[in-house]
Amino acid sequence: MYTNRWRIWALAVVCAWFVAGPAAAQIVVSRLGLVSGAERTRITLDLSQKVEPHSFVLADPYRAVLDLPQVAFRWAESLPTPAEGPIAGFRHGLFKPGTSRLVVDLRQPMRIVQAQVEPEQGQGWRLVLDLAPTTREAFLAALAMPSTAPPTQAKPAAPPQDGQMPRRSDGRRTIILDPGHGGIDPGTIGVGGVREKTLTLDVAQDLKRVLEASGRYHVVLTRLDDSFIRLRERIQIARSSKGEVFLSLHADALGDTSFRGMTVYTLSDRASDAEAEALAQRENKADLIAGVDLRDESPEVASILIDLAQRETMNLSARLAGHLVQELSREAQLLRNGHRFAGFAVLKAPDVPSALIELGYLSNRLDAQQLAQAAYRRRLGQAVLRALDQFFRSRPGAARAG
Repeated sequence: MYTNRWRIWALAVVCAWFVAGPAAAQIVVSRLGLVSGAERTRITLDLSQKVEPHSFVLADPYRAVLDLPQVAFRWAESLPTPAEGPIAGFRHGLFKPGTSRLVVDLRQPMRIVQAQVEPEQGQGWRLVLDLAPTTREAFLAALAMPSTAPPTQAKPAAPPQDGQMPRRSDGRRTIILDPGHGGIDPGTIGVGGVREKTLTLDVAQDLKRVLEASGRYHVVLTRLDDSFIRLRERIQIARSSKGEVFLSLHADALGDTSFRGMTVYTLSDRASDAEAEALAQRENKADLIAGVDLRDESPEVASILIDLAQRETMNLSARLAGHLVQELSREAQLLRNGHRFAGFAVLKAPDVPSALIELGYLSNRLDAQQLAQAAYRRRLGQAVLRALDQFFRSRPGAARAG
């Protein structure tokens, strides 16, 4: 059934873990194999224990997705990117606590023939994922969502009047910090191998400590560990937590390694320049990277809707960005146009003033080195604290912070 036209890849991996309780046993993935032929393509994973896989396909782009219990993907080398054949490449990582995901990028529509776990000659188990060519019509007919459906979209509330945001009983303002990327989506990988998802979580945790130490702010993080959180879920976390400000943290990379500096973005239906537009397009593909179906998203979160209901929030976001640019410039280098506009999906909560902070360029050695320093991150935290204090003081009818 298989031909010799395609190569066979075998990649060694180290042990992976699955936390299911106090007596949780370890799951070991020891090998990934690929055999591609004219009639069928087989992907195999060798496992130390039997698991229950969940597989499905997604369109535009074509993908086959395999969900497993939580494992640690620690491949000995990069996953293959075949130069030809139906398989374009692989992506993997933690999709959510308890679930790891393998995304198979396809060059053509393929149907899942089988996805099952079989005993492997008394030495563990082998997961077999067989794919076969099909038509686009049949592929679309086979589309299915994962077993865990996304949370129900909450109906957006009317935007609050300036100075009338809800307050906690202890008087603290609620700030939502959103560490970009996570899990299966590493984001940018910079000099020295630093990953954006790791850096943004470190910065968010440091910033949380600075803000809460002031006694004026209560801080909620959209993720607490290396987990994948959908862009739309980040919005819902902000709204369900009654967030008064939403700050998304990211770090970019460019081919020009001399380029460096911070930028603050707010939402607009038009990007302020070509670079801002390209950055927003890259960031908004995060759900595609993790193998999430976006077909059923509501208009609120699937497209940029600039209407009267959002205008007040957008004005507040612009005011917030002005304070951030002013204070961050005291501690760090900012790009010449420190406040820019772009259509970031993560900034689309209609009633929460929001900004996205690009902390710097991980492709630049100096930016990467500074962001790795705890003292530098504390200075950034103090700058954000001052900016938030000024933002709340400047709002008519709002109680003064501090």
